Amino acid sequence: MTGAGADLPDLPDLAEAGAVLAAEAARFASFGWMRGTSGNLSVVTGREPLRLAVTASALDKGELTAADVVLVDGEGAAVAGGRPSAEAALHARVVRLTGAGAVVHVHTVASVAMARRRPGGVVLKDLEMLKGLGLPADGPEVVLPVIGNSQDMRVLGDRLAAAREPRMPAVVVAGHGLYVWGADPREARHRTEVVEWLLELELLEGPGPAGAR
Repeated sequence: MTGAGADLPDLPDLAEAGAVLAAEAARFASFGWMRGTSGNLSVVTGREPLRLAVTASALDKGELTAADVVLVDGEGAAVAGGRPSAEAALHARVVRLTGAGAVVHVHTVASVAMARRRPGGVVLKDLEMLKGLGLPADGPEVVLPVIGNSQDMRVLGDRLAAAREPRMPAVVVAGHGLYVWGADPREARHRTEVVEWLLELELLEGPGPAGAR
């Protein structure tokens, strides 16, 4: 299990989850990470059976309200509300794989650019910011996986499951963006900001031999 406990007390109801996700989406949109209607967020609202609140499809993520959320089941199918993000099934798969309580998906330039530059994965080592992911700054190298994109969420989920690095609570989808997860929305947000910082650093450093794969 990566970055989340199996037991999460005080899980939010749908209205509370909607308010949290709207606030988180506005934050990411302000960074330019959820341009237009891109990206999606989710938070677990129930474990038995699994239920997630997911941001609704085709809405400006900088303008979401607490009502702009859909309740989905453990397969990403809508249970209540409108139409969930097309990637709700992948959010549910990530939660089932990792035990996470929240999942962030953002479309950042650095994640797409680095997937092109390092399609075999982004190697990270000797960086203080790794502490933000619960990793030692001076420990062994860790790889941020890069997987190929697919419009089929089952295929994409299988690729994520096969490539997932247990120490790294994130994966880059080539030509698409970044998925990050955590025990709750705040941890998922912090980890997203850390991973994006690491990607931006790698992008700025250029395609040199260090860490190349």
